[in-house]
Amino acid sequence: MNVHGNHGKNRGHESEVRWIISSVIDDLTLSSLNAVNSYLSSVIYVLFIWAECVLYVKKVLVFFASMEWYCYALLGIITALMSFFMDMTVAKLLNAHQWLYRCLKGHHLLQFLCWTLYPACLCALSTSFAHSICPFSAGSGVPEARAILLGMDMPDYLSLSNLFAKLFGLICTLASGSTVFLGKVGPFVHLSVMVGAFMSRLHVSCRAKGEMLVVASAVGVASCFGAPVSGVLFSIEVMGTHYSVRNYCPCFFAAACGAITFRLLSVCSTDQETIQALFKTSFSSDLPYQPFEIFIFGLGLCYYILSCIYLFCHRWALRFVKTNKPISRLLATEKSLYSAIVAFLLACFTFYHSAGHFIASELTMKQLLTSLLDDTSWYSVSQNASALPEPQKTFWQAWNPPGKSYFQTLGFFITAKVGLLVVACTLPLPAGYFMPVFVYGAAVGRLVGEGSAYFLSDGISSAKSLINPGGYALAGAAAFSGAVTHTLSPALLALEMTGQCSHAVPALVATLVSNAVARAKHRPSFYDGISLIKKLPHLPSLIRACPNTMMVLLNEMSLSQSDSLRLWLYHVFYFFPCLPDSPTLLGTINKSQLREHLHQHRNEVIEVIMC
Repeated sequence: MNVHGNHGKNRGHESEVRWIISSVIDDLTLSSLNAVNSYLSSVIYVLFIWAECVLYVKKVLVFFASMEWYCYALLGIITALMSFFMDMTVAKLLNAHQWLYRCLKGHHLLQFLCWTLYPACLCALSTSFAHSICPFSAGSGVPEARAILLGMDMPDYLSLSNLFAKLFGLICTLASGSTVFLGKVGPFVHLSVMVGAFMSRLHVSCRAKGEMLVVASAVGVASCFGAPVSGVLFSIEVMGTHYSVRNYCPCFFAAACGAITFRLLSVCSTDQETIQALFKTSFSSDLPYQPFEIFIFGLGLCYYILSCIYLFCHRWALRFVKTNKPISRLLATEKSLYSAIVAFLLACFTFYHSAGHFIASELTMKQLLTSLLDDTSWYSVSQNASALPEPQKTFWQAWNPPGKSYFQTLGFFITAKVGLLVVACTLPLPAGYFMPVFVYGAAVGRLVGEGSAYFLSDGISSAKSLINPGGYALAGAAAFSGAVTHTLSPALLALEMTGQCSHAVPALVATLVSNAVARAKHRPSFYDGISLIKKLPHLPSLIRACPNTMMVLLNEMSLSQSDSLRLWLYHVFYFFPCLPDSPTLLGTINKSQLREHLHQHRNEVIEVIMC
């Protein structure tokens, strides 16, 4: 009995132990499950809060994106910041090069190596970086941006990699200085269009995206020079054949925001007390010019001849580079080496102790334009050059080297810079071509003004007022750049850059005359020529492209009945483009004309349907 009792007690203890263990396991399982559930619920709650925050931010962005004027202002501010910091970086690099060159004074070999290797390395770096990151970043970018604005789908030209590659490459190109003699306007307009493309992704409608790109093209020029009005006019003339009037106010608003931001940043970074013109001049407003000088300003024929020579040499150089087998093979495999070789040769020519002694090669592009726009006649300066202040004295010594007169220097500058600029245009790197043309036109105008001042050194009429050669340089810059690009915006740009309104009429007259003569033979402009060479689609003027074709009848077109029926049935468009064998737009056909055409040939249409 006791044995059985002990066994019963043991069994009871075992059952109690088992029950305790099972209860502990159940408690642990429940607690772990509760912990997991609480952890998962907290994670889900955090994710829910994060999703709500993302949706809220997206709603805010969409709300501000729908307020297009805020986006236009932001576009102008961002573009102006890019332009300002780019100019600061380029100025630092140029000052470093000039400082090193001055430190090596007296050592001609070291100065030669410094003068030649510095731009050669920068051009090679610009080319290698541009083509390794994005090969579409080379060149001006204005013809490509214009094709995009016309509706062509070119996503590679608006990519983020293209933006950084073009930005870095353009900085290296501009830091090469007047040795390479290339500018900033065209690539920066392309950069502005890329920024506008990224901002337009916030919009839903295609109309808003197109408007943002048009506005961005105007902001690009306005942020380069702080010139909003000429920026809008540039976008109207260059960037599109047909301009929508509804983009007028947004373009002005964004361009004004960009120009004001650029000017304010310039004031904050320098010792200026207020906003000033980019190229400050001091033309007299009492009697800026005599009435008979209008005829001298209106001599646009010389600018037309020079623009034709430049455009012909430019197109010939681009075709020669493509057709010449050794050069084309080098460009296909070693673009950086080609850029380094060309930049080295240009630097050898512009070295001060060689031909650069006669073309003021030690001056930067900004210093060149500032010296050419000076209102003081160099003939009067030559009588007493020691009384000049330091900046003007430096400019005078650059244009009047020992043993040479300023007439010889200006003449050699005009003759040599055409060839140098044409050679530099073949470099496969991000570069602009408007500002070099602008400076070249200023040199031509300065030569005309100095010649007039020399022959009329005693003054004009009874007032004894002296001729202002800087006014001729201003008109020449506007006229020559306008003749090259077939635009009138350079006249207004010259006035906004210099802050001069006294020479508005001469600049406008010179630009109008040069444009009228340049467009007389229906020759393509600079940007149209690049579009033709690159085979980019463009919309030229109908009279300029096909002067003998005013209207094309529908019956005379090679359009089969099956194609007509397919257009009518399967497309919802109201207008269809009409193109010949060449990619030139002749006009459009609307659905009503197509319906009349099908009605006139309804028997043939029935046969097509039966087949």
